[in-house]
Amino acid sequence: MLSSGGVPVFNLAPNLTVSRLCLGTMTFGEQNTLTESFHLLDEAFHAGINFFDSAEMYPVPQRAETCGLSEEYLGRWIKHRNIPRDRLVIATKVAGPSGQMTWIRDGPKSLDATNIIQAIDNSLLRMQLDYIDLYQIHWPDRLLFYS
Repeated sequence: MLSSGGVPVFNLAPNLTVSRLCLGTMTFGEQNTLTESFHLLDEAFHAGINFFDSAEMYPVPQRAETCGLSEEYLGRWIKHRNIPRDRLVIATKVAGPSGQMTWIRDGPKSLDATNIIQAIDNSLLRMQLDYIDLYQIHWPDRLLFYS
């Protein structure tokens, strides 16, 4: 099945149609300005892409000054373009433990429920959304598996 823009879509669930292509936002806020990000999101959406991916740690390279901008830009685009939330599939990710990115939840030592809930709440605030369709772990809690 094709979207109205020509991108293949499939029914992931009875009431959830997802484009087979997903636009990642890893560069939004670092390599891409807000204006450029809006342009890329517009082009993707008009081509029939309804699946967008971000992460709390984006953009890359990771820096305290830009952390979370990719989610913020995505949310600002949704709000500014007044796109009905049910027309989009939004994915984002929680950062796993890292001794390097101390600006993300004080450099969490584990992916426990407290850290995951805090990360979800922060992502929802940055994106100005009520829910996330797909929430992923960016990398595992390696110490949990090897201790």
